[in-house]
Amino acid sequence: MDATLALAMELIRRPSVTPDDGGCQAHIAGLLSAAGFRTESLVFGDVTNLYARHGDAAPLVVFLGHTDVVPPGPLSDWATPPFVPTIRDGMLYGRGAADMKGAVAAFVQALLEFVRRHPRHPGSVGLILTSDEEGVAQDGTIQVLRTLAARGESIAYCLVGEPSCNEVLGDTVKNGRRGSLNGDLVVHGVQGHIAYPERADNPIARFAPALQALVSAVWDEGSADFPPTRLQFSNIQAGTGADNVIPGSLRALFNLRYAPTTPAPVLRARVEEVLAAHNLRYTLTWRLSGEPFLTKDGALKAALAHSIQAETGRLPQYSTAGGTSDGRFVAPFGTQVLEFGPLNGSIHKVNEAVAVDDLARLTRIYQGTLERIWVP
Repeated sequence: MDATLALAMELIRRPSVTPDDGGCQAHIAGLLSAAGFRTESLVFGDVTNLYARHGDAAPLVVFLGHTDVVPPGPLSDWATPPFVPTIRDGMLYGRGAADMKGAVAAFVQALLEFVRRHPRHPGSVGLILTSDEEGVAQDGTIQVLRTLAARGESIAYCLVGEPSCNEVLGDTVKNGRRGSLNGDLVVHGVQGHIAYPERADNPIARFAPALQALVSAVWDEGSADFPPTRLQFSNIQAGTGADNVIPGSLRALFNLRYAPTTPAPVLRARVEEVLAAHNLRYTLTWRLSGEPFLTKDGALKAALAHSIQAETGRLPQYSTAGGTSDGRFVAPFGTQVLEFGPLNGSIHKVNEAVAVDDLARLTRIYQGTLERIWVP
């Protein structure tokens, strides 16, 4: 059996619903340590992180990934158990197959083969894994990066293994991500009997015009590299459950995925202007999940593109669409960050799967990227 496929199956076999690592990182650390990598487990709270490095010199190239997965959902919906890796019709099924234990397995095998071929390679190669990517992401990658920065270790190039491709392997590379700004809004009213609305203040009715204004607002036009900023509501709650009570408050959760053209402080001010214009009494709490970032032309982009073309015969398209990733924590350190992994059509779904052939091809692309960074 192909080494990458065997490792991917071993990782899928270990239930690791966030923030549980399920022993995945210890298994990987053993493989890398045997090949001469220095490995260390960095534990913060309930989160396990692995940092492995081969070499001492700069520049440092790091593969970045996660071993945690989202919950599988109802087991009865799966054709085969989510933590029993199953190969069927050329596909490997299991929770995490695409997001992202398949890519992690490819990372590891690419590193092992690169070091075997180039034991005295220039610079350094490394791997960072966390069990906190699918969760709150507070004790994972960001804490590892702070630890490395405190001891003077800097990352020049970072390749994230998130599933980036849409139709075929190699069609898309994420060269940046939009920012993510979350709002937790409470609209204050006055509770009362529904038959006496003049004695109450209904926050639902008050908020409705502001809701329409927010969802229909044009925040910006985006740019050549980023789509326009979008605001979406994810949750609205009000009421006591009774049909004769006007609620005293309404709570709404929303998110802005934004381009660098409109910074987060500007977006916050514009949202609050809309709320004020509708004479709402409200409390609004903001949480910034990540700033937007963009990696332009450079050694990493060239090496990855050439490796994808050599393996698949196609040049990738570059995109900043989609959700956030842990790349948002790396980019502020001045690191070139790209995301490239398998197809994303089945991620977070039941019967998640990755093409078996794509795992071997992904390994060769990752290995080729390392080699082309040193020998363009």
